[in-house]
Amino acid sequence: MGKCDGRCTLLVICSLQLVAALQRQVFDFLGYQWAPILANFLHIMAVILGMFGTVQFRFRYLIFYAVWLVLWVGWNSFIICFYLEVGNLSQDRDFLMTFNTSLHRSWWMEHGPGCLVTPVLDSHIAPDDHHVITVSGCLLDYQYIEVLSSAIQILLALFGFVYACYVSKVFQDDEDSFDFIGGFDSYGYQPPQKSSHLQLQPLYTAG
Repeated sequence: MGKCDGRCTLLVICSLQLVAALQRQVFDFLGYQWAPILANFLHIMAVILGMFGTVQFRFRYLIFYAVWLVLWVGWNSFIICFYLEVGNLSQDRDFLMTFNTSLHRSWWMEHGPGCLVTPVLDSHIAPDDHHVITVSGCLLDYQYIEVLSSAIQILLALFGFVYACYVSKVFQDDEDSFDFIGGFDSYGYQPPQKSSHLQLQPLYTAG
């Protein structure tokens, strides 16, 4: 019963991770954030692999999923530090998120709740094919939305890591127990079989 509860809980966590990752992937595509897009894609593949391992009782897949979650926590911690500009990190270094292919920032910068976007006409600081805008009136700044999204990812990853380790341990114990029982049956003591036939002995008579 415990194993079933652990598997069901892990499947629920993986499903929430999948939904959160797909939602994040959509907004990263809209903002041309190529580094997060690549990381989200790898995360989606790892979560699917973890779900497959949970359903098919493959503890090695769960170990891979758990190891990936450690990396995923590290990546989202970097995202939080990046948007909060911890240490030497700065949001002005856009190439970290876009691989230096565009000047786009987070999609939430212009589309956050309550944000009012005003274009700046005749600006001389804008490169070709770009425009300068001012954003005001946001109920929540875009960097805090990104931080909140990463915090949710970290929370789900921590729960997923704990349950992945637990379920993989249960799977491994069941596999070891199965091997032991099989070995006992193969090499166990077998009592001698009683023969139902009488052995005939030759009879010699004096002639």
